[in-house]
Amino acid sequence: MNLIEYTPWVCWISPLIGALLTFFSRSNTVKGVINSSSVFISWSSGLFMFSLISNKQVLNTKRDWFSLPVGSPVGLGMLIDPLSIIMANNVSFVSFLILVYSIWYMREEYGQARYWPLMSLFTSSMLLLVLADNLILFFIAWKMVGVCSYALIGHYYRDEERYWIGGPPPNSYLKPSTCTLKALLVTSFGDVAMLAGIIIIYLYSGTFSFTTLLDTSSDWMGKMSETPGLILGSTLLLLAGVVGKSAQFPLHIWLPEAMAGPAPVSALIHAATMVKAGVYIVARLFPIYYKAYWINGFQESGYFFQIIAFLGVVTAFITATEAVVALELKKVLAYSTMSQIGYMMLGLGVAGLSTSSIISGYTGSIFHLLNHVLFKAALFMSAGAIIHLTGSIYINEKSLDRRSTRYIWLFTWIATLSLIGIPPFSGFWSKDEILLACLESGQYLLFSLALLTVMVTALYSIRMMYHLFYTNVNNYDRVEVGHAKEDPVMIIPMGVLSTLSRNGGNWILV
Repeated sequence: MNLIEYTPWVCWISPLIGALLTFFSRSNTVKGVINSSSVFISWSSGLFMFSLISNKQVLNTKRDWFSLPVGSPVGLGMLIDPLSIIMANNVSFVSFLILVYSIWYMREEYGQARYWPLMSLFTSSMLLLVLADNLILFFIAWKMVGVCSYALIGHYYRDEERYWIGGPPPNSYLKPSTCTLKALLVTSFGDVAMLAGIIIIYLYSGTFSFTTLLDTSSDWMGKMSETPGLILGSTLLLLAGVVGKSAQFPLHIWLPEAMAGPAPVSALIHAATMVKAGVYIVARLFPIYYKAYWINGFQESGYFFQIIAFLGVVTAFITATEAVVALELKKVLAYSTMSQIGYMMLGLGVAGLSTSSIISGYTGSIFHLLNHVLFKAALFMSAGAIIHLTGSIYINEKSLDRRSTRYIWLFTWIATLSLIGIPPFSGFWSKDEILLACLESGQYLLFSLALLTVMVTALYSIRMMYHLFYTNVNNYDRVEVGHAKEDPVMIIPMGVLSTLSRNGGNWILV
C-alpha cells in the first residue's frame, strides 16, 4: 500500500490508541491532552485524504477478513471517496474542538477516568463507521457508537438530584440512569431491524461491500423483485435503524432525554457524530437505490426515497414546534437537532424522487450536515458555558449580562443566525438548496411544510436568545460574570466553530 492508503487506518485507530494511553495517566488534564492530540492526528489524516477529491480518485483498501458459506469473503477495508473523506474530516475536526473544550468543562467533574477513554472510543467508532467499505464493518462501528453513547449519556449514573433533567414542577424530573437506558433501548430496537435488513440483502447479493452492491444492484435487486414486497420490506428494516439512530419520527423520543449527559457529550452526539450516522448511511446507500429505481426500473426501490422524504419533513416540523415550548436550554437544542436532521433526510429523499433534483437535493443535504456540525456544536458549547455560569438548566430562570459575557453572547448569536438560516450565514444556503430540490422534484406539499418549519425555527431560536440575554432584570435573575470566567479553553473552540458556521461548509463543497 502507498502512503495515502494508510491514512484512513491512522484516522480511526489513532483515537483508539489515545483511549488506551489514557489509562496510564492519573492527571485529568493530561488525559484530556492525550485524547485531544490523538483526535488531532485523525483530523490531520483526514486532511491528507482531501487530495483524492481534487484528483477524482476513489480507493478501496480491502483485505479478506473471513468467509461465509455463501457469497464472497467479507473484507476488512476502508472506502475512501468524497463522502467518507468529508465525513471523516468533520467528525475528527469537531471532535477535536469538543475534547479541547472538555478540558475546561470537566475540570471539576467526577468520573474522568472513564469519560476520556469513552470520548475517544466514541470518536474512533464514528470514524470507522464512515470509512468502512462494507455493511458488516459499518454495523460493528454503528453498535460501538451506540454502546459508547449509552455510557456517556449516563455519565452521572449516581443520579444525584443536581443532574436530574425535566421539570420544573409540576412536570416530573428524570434521572440520568433512566434517560440513558431509554436511549439504549430505542436505538437498539432500530439496530436489530437494520441488521435483519442487512442479512436479507446479503442473502440475495452475496456481498456486504458497498461498491459491489452498487455494481451488481441490477442482479440482486432483480432477484428480490421476484417476491413482491421484499424490496420494500428490506428497505423498511434498514430505515428503522436510521430512524432510531438519527432520532427521526416515530423513534425520536430518546434524544431530548439524552441531555442528561455533560454538555460536551451532547455536543458530540448531536453535532459531530451519532445522530449524523443515519444521514451518512442513507447518503451511502443512495446511489444503489437511485440506480435500481431510475436505471433498472425496480419500482419498489422508489419507496426508499419516499419514506425518508416524508419522515424527514414530518420530523422537522413536529420537533421544531416542540422546541418552541421547551424550557430546558439543552432540550431546545435537542429538538432543534432532530428538526435539522429532518431537513437532511428531506433533501436526500427528494433528490431521489426526480432526476432534475438529484444535485440540489443530495449536495444540499450534505451541505446542511456540514453546516449543522459547526453551528450546533458551537451552540451546545455555549449551552454548557451558560449552565455552568448561571447554575440553571432552564432558559427562563436566569439571564446572563451580555456586557460581561460578550464572547459567549457573540458566538451564540452567530451560531443561532446560522441555525435560523439568515443570509449570508451558511445555514441559509444549505436550506435554500433543500427547498429548491423540493420545488424541482414537484413536491410542493413537502416544500410548504419545510418552509413553514423555517419560520418555526426562527421563532424558537429568537425565544431562546431573548430568555438567555435580553430578559427584563426586574422579572429574572440577571447573572453578571467577569471576563475572567470566560476561560480561553472554553472560548476558543466556541469561537472557531461559530466563526466557521458563518460560511464554513462552503469551502469544503466548492
